[in-house]
Amino acid sequence: MSDVKKENPSFEEMLHRLEEIVKALDNVETPLETSLALFEEGAKLVRSCTEKLDDAQQKVTCLTSGEGGVAEAPFAPRA
Repeated sequence: MSDVKKENPSFEEMLHRLEEIVKALDNVETPLETSLALFEEGAKLVRSCTEKLDDAQQKVTCLTSGEGGVAEAPFAPRA
């Protein structure tokens, strides 16, 4: 298992690590203490992934047509 120890890992690296953690937690032979540590690491990674997705969502812009032609507007998620 490769821990994501980089200071600023990419979203994809964190997602890959989460997949590794899920596999380890699914293994009934994983000791309880190890499972707890993996769960804690996974929870931190989920928070980090959510932050990265939120940041990406804020950067997304929609192209809208107006009187002056095409203009950028902030992304507004559907409710």
